[in-house]
Amino acid sequence: MRLPLLFPLLLCLLFNWSCTQSTPVPAQAPPPGPTPSGAGASYLALGDSYTIGQGVPEVDRWPVLLADLSGGQIQRPDIIAQTGWTTAELQQAIAASGNQKSYELVSLLIGVNNQYRGLPLAQYRTEFRQLLQTAVRFAAGRPGRVLVLSIPDWGQSPAGRSYDRARISREIDQFNAAAQEECRTAGVAFVDITDLTRGAQDPTQFATDGLHYSGAQMRQWATRALPVMQRLLL
Repeated sequence: MRLPLLFPLLLCLLFNWSCTQSTPVPAQAPPPGPTPSGAGASYLALGDSYTIGQGVPEVDRWPVLLADLSGGQIQRPDIIAQTGWTTAELQQAIAASGNQKSYELVSLLIGVNNQYRGLPLAQYRTEFRQLLQTAVRFAAGRPGRVLVLSIPDWGQSPAGRSYDRARISREIDQFNAAAQEECRTAGVAFVDITDLTRGAQDPTQFATDGLHYSGAQMRQWATRALPVMQRLLL
């Protein structure tokens, strides 16, 4: 059956990718500075649209929700993330940001755009491994202070229904398996939130674009990540 033209155009716009790749716009990072006395642990969140919270207010981004749920244990995060970024584009943007700070906690959620663009799994694995090394560097060389979230299954979203959902799920599983294996090798915590996105059938779980997630869904991610984060900071 021929797919409606609307959905490919929508997905192309929402994942911020056209027929040609563009150089990623560097994310703005706060200037280096000391952690205020008595403040929570410093936190850096790295990623793509799922980390920047495409389509939702800043307070509904999952890393911000994680900080809020922590009750002051961690600070609101510095964020280097943008809709549409692949692993390679995130690494480029990190370099362009000039951020030289060290953090008590670093999170990483990346890969959906690799899968969406049909980039090779082997390439993702290699670039993800490099990003883990970068995240560990931001965590002052401590892999035990890095937290990775699995890739959500966008094929189960309302906007993904006109695509081959079984293929998307299969590929997302392959990417997540590679990420989990790399995390295990590196000694980095891995939190699987993909099942939460596959169970998100209520429209309130999605942003207005029908592709990205609402604060209600991302709060579930933060809630699942919270005890892992707390163990890392012990």
